[in-house]
This record gives sequence, C-alpha cells and structure tokens, in this order.
Amino acid sequence: MNNEITHFRGRYLSLLERNNWEYASRSNASGVVGIVAVTPGGEIILVEQYRRPVDSRVIELPAGLVGDQADPDESILDAARRELEEETGFLAAGLEVLMACPSSAGMTDEIITFVKATKLKQVGPGGGDESEDIEVHVIPLEDVDHWLQERASEGIPMDPKIYTALYWLKYPGDPT
Repeated sequence: MNNEITHFRGRYLSLLERNNWEYASRSNASGVVGIVAVTPGGEIILVEQYRRPVDSRVIELPAGLVGDQADPDESILDAARRELEEETGFLAAGLEVLMACPSSAGMTDEIITFVKATKLKQVGPGGGDESEDIEVHVIPLEDVDHWLQERASEGIPMDPKIYTALYWLKYPGDPT
C-alpha cells in the first residue's frame, strides 16, 4: 500500500510522507542536471555561490533545474546547455549523459542527471541569473586536487559531486 501524505507544498519544495517516511520533493522542476564541463585545454569548470541552507559559499559543479523555466517539457540536455551558459558563460558543442541517480536517497526523491559537456567555447562571463551571484573557476585538471585542497583549508565547503566528476574524467567509460 502506497500511502502518500502532503505535509507542506511551497513554491519550490514539498514535504511528503510515504509509508511513514518523510521526504522532500521539488514542486517546481522535473529534474536536476549536474554538468561535468571540460575545456579543450583540459580544464574543469566549477562554480562558487552562496547557499542559504548552509549559510556559506560552496564550490560546486555547474548545475540547475530541469523544466523550471517556461518549458515544463524541457529535456535534460537542453537544461544542461542552458544552465552551463547561464552559470559559466560557456557553450558546449558536445553533451553526453553520464548517469542519472538519486541525489540524497534518504531525504529526497530528486534524481540528478550528470552530463559531460565538451567542445566548449566561452561566449560570455557567466555568473548566473538575476537571483544568483556565481563565481566561475576554470582549473587545469592537473592542478584541481591541489586547488580543491587549498579551498578546503580556507574553510570553503565543497559539493562532493565534484569528486564524482573527477572520477569520470580519470576513468572514462560507461558508468552504468
């Protein structure tokens, strides 16, 4: 029996309960995309932005919601293309789905789809939309471990999905 109760529904999130388990669900999007963006020069693109839930700037992969704009039927690849340009100022001629998986299976029904973006060309400054203040970091892959360690020693939180991206870049192949 699948008893689902809605305890709260906001503009962006809902708090639900299914079979005595409470969890969060997005009420404004159909999915989430995380972008593993690599320049032709062998650099990974990361972003840094303030995140209210942790009250800190956080270093992350470029990412965003799918179907949260005017088009509720937006595809994963269209969202990846849109979010990459909006957040980083880069366009990708190559987009490839790497994997879709739960982002935090005990807390949310959210599924994140990782997309590898290649053949990049910078067309603008990035920085996000009017509600965001995003700093773009373009780091050579051979320096990224040291760069991340330095940021961590400064107390800047890192989204662990960065390390998933680095694994895929180090061991390319079918992750499924």
